[in-house]
Amino acid sequence: MINEKEEFDAYTGTVAYTAKSKQDTAYLGRFTFDSILDVEGLARVLTVIARGYLWRSDCDAGYAHRALCAWCSIPDSKKAAPKEEWQFQSDFRDLYDEFPELVSSDGAGWFYRHVHGISDFVLSHPDKVSKTAYKKAEHIFKGWDRQWRKKVVQYQVPLFSPETKGGWIIRFDDIIADALELGALREEEISLPQELTDRLASAVPEIRDDVLPTLVRYFIANKPDDTDWVVLPVSNFDAYFGTTSFSRKWLSKIPSEIMERQKQSFGVCRYRIAGDWLV
Repeated sequence: MINEKEEFDAYTGTVAYTAKSKQDTAYLGRFTFDSILDVEGLARVLTVIARGYLWRSDCDAGYAHRALCAWCSIPDSKKAAPKEEWQFQSDFRDLYDEFPELVSSDGAGWFYRHVHGISDFVLSHPDKVSKTAYKKAEHIFKGWDRQWRKKVVQYQVPLFSPETKGGWIIRFDDIIADALELGALREEEISLPQELTDRLASAVPEIRDDVLPTLVRYFIANKPDDTDWVVLPVSNFDAYFGTTSFSRKWLSKIPSEIMERQKQSFGVCRYRIAGDWLV
């Protein structure tokens, strides 16, 4: 989450679909079932991808937009009617030559392949996954494609189009704008004094000992100059820690004397760390 180049690689590279135990969710990569089924946290994922391609192309917004289309691509069904020229497409196999790492020659984008890789692994190995994971994989198998195809079309609608609906919180235009503002992906690590790390690790015994140090490092790395508040991508941290316990259990156990947190909405919230816990 702090090394954004590493995060970019997780969203565009190879994922190993395996599990050592029913509690091991490594096969999800940097995603959770909630982020797949409810698209929570996807705005950050797309922004990281856009920044990666935008800043390797001298800020070519068109290039970054095509990269997003390729990543989101989903093959047309065999029964699909040909698209009219004015209609938005969801199958971007024509971008294969430009982005072979993001979309296959048959229109299967990186995210589509990953989601089906998860579903195939879980449904083929019920002995290696939890019952909850198996049920969610069944849900993906039965109806995810249809919903994702609609989302991909929605993401392409221009910001000020009369067809835009207020509930569409992700649009490629917004993602590109955010990517331009945020700049190139950050690679440097943020380190804390060992004494502070140890104090943070033991401050809240009910949570995993790496949670608070990570939140403090993320806060330091992302704090704007004009405010003490930082946006916390809760859903993405769930995926980073490999468990939804972060959002469902651990956050609520952190006392306000250490971290103050505002109301969460659409998988994000704002938070700030008390000054005594920054040094």
